[in-house]
Amino acid sequence: VPTHATKPYTRITALIMAHSRRFAAWVLTRVLRVRTFVSATCVGLVFVVAAAAAPDFDHIVRLAAERYGAQGEETLRAWRSMLETGKSLSEPDKLELVNAFFNSRVAFEDDQIVWHLPDYWATPLETLGRGEGDCEDYSIGKYVSLGMLGVPIERLRITYVRAELGMPGSGISQAHMVLAYYATPDAEPLVLDNLVSELRPASRRPDLRPVFGFNSQGLWVAGNRGP
Repeated sequence: VPTHATKPYTRITALIMAHSRRFAAWVLTRVLRVRTFVSATCVGLVFVVAAAAAPDFDHIVRLAAERYGAQGEETLRAWRSMLETGKSLSEPDKLELVNAFFNSRVAFEDDQIVWHLPDYWATPLETLGRGEGDCEDYSIGKYVSLGMLGVPIERLRITYVRAELGMPGSGISQAHMVLAYYATPDAEPLVLDNLVSELRPASRRPDLRPVFGFNSQGLWVAGNRGP
């Protein structure tokens, strides 16, 4: 998974040259969005304020009830309960808990269906309230939740990959996003994914080809070293 820290615009030319024109445009769009997203909202998506000891969950649950009804309210209460449970767990168990929660509580659906937009990055409140989201929404929800459970942000990277479809070597891939966890800066990352619920090291996900990863501290472009 991405290994070289970089500013959003450096070293991107080589990346673009390696892909089709259409994909290159897609990557550039993502990099521009990441620049804003990382600097402004990645830690605090709507309601997670870095300076606060904890978010106002009573307010969050009320918002869920008003916007999404009883089902949304129940899901947000379950999220709150999950976070309470997770506080006392070890870091590996926190990863398992959060990954399982989002994969079981959120049904995959395209942004065009959920938001009537070609691309929309939802907050955890929106994703859990609706109970639907795409790969970016799963990754954002897991990232925010683990940060709230005290997992150091430098160990987490929302990572854009190309996911191979069909049989190995098919040459067919699609854009996908996962959350990568690095126990140490040089460690092989664990992949938190909505497509494969089991936490696996990157070496056991040969179907994923990393392009770039980011968190609230920066952006990493994939280097020559494999996942």
